[in-house]
Amino acid sequence: MGGHVTVQHDASVYEQIQSSDQFQELRRRYRSWAFPMTVAFLVWYLLYVVLSGFARGFMGTKLFGNINVALVFGVLQFVSTFLIAWAYSRHAAAKLDPLADELRNEAEGKAQ
Repeated sequence: MGGHVTVQHDASVYEQIQSSDQFQELRRRYRSWAFPMTVAFLVWYLLYVVLSGFARGFMGTKLFGNINVALVFGVLQFVSTFLIAWAYSRHAAAKLDPLADELRNEAEGKAQ
């Protein structure tokens, strides 16, 4: 029913892959992108929160019409979130996915 194939994976296959240089390189590539980007985004987000709470005059400065600095910063929070997601997808496709595919193929080969 459903056409699902069940493959029994030996835990030692995963342990071997986890200790491999390829896997460690995959982790390094992921972490070297994800951690700095996470810190940058959190700083950007907290800057918005802190400015909203403690720099009300600045955040209330009208730029044009009824559009003030706070509204622009708020919209930029959404824009930066989408840009980070887009940048990560490009990074993953170029740097992570090829290596992950190699590791998966290796794991599937060892499990059979």
